[in-house]
Amino acid sequence: MAEFIKIYEENPNPKEIKKVVDTLRKGGIVIYPTDTVYGLGCDITNTKALERIARIKNIKLAKANWSFICADLSNLSDYVRQIDTATFKILKRALPGPYTFVLPGNNNLPKVFKKKKTVGIRVPDNAIARALVEELENPIVSTSIRDEDELLEYTTDPDLIYEKWEKLVDVVIDGGYGDNVASTVINLSGHEPEVIREGKGDLDIF
Repeated sequence: MAEFIKIYEENPNPKEIKKVVDTLRKGGIVIYPTDTVYGLGCDITNTKALERIARIKNIKLAKANWSFICADLSNLSDYVRQIDTATFKILKRALPGPYTFVLPGNNNLPKVFKKKKTVGIRVPDNAIARALVEELENPIVSTSIRDEDELLEYTTDPDLIYEKWEKLVDVVIDGGYGDNVASTVINLSGHEPEVIREGKGDLDIF
């Protein structure tokens, strides 16, 4: 049965953040708020946890296109090939924010993602998500809990999220009501920025 932990975005309690991160370090799966929809995440370095999420989402791990949640752009070079100045300027302008940027991956990617040529990078404008990553000291692999065919309140109300997911995950964070619009996905791995999915976030900044 999952733990249900209330954390306030304005001032995330370090003790509660540490508690959630301890669960992530032990291979736990966590549902947490972002600046878009609630996310389902685990430690990027834990293969067993990644496999669990793949089973929950009913997909093959090798085929999963999940985002890496980062606290800022400082650890970008850990998993992304060197990017040019123009690309970096776009990232700097848009992040933290409701965008997922597809970038060329490098050789440091965890074994299960080694065959991937690109990775999706997120720096959410949400203090809880960023505090978790800072405490964990590496990215959280994340996928949204939003299902296209479900009632929207199931993905925005933490109580209902807990009700639905309590037997599948280890922690559900109540960070207040979530949004039901996913992030905008922009591919920066080619010559020109390409919008793959229009979601939350202003496209004019590109």
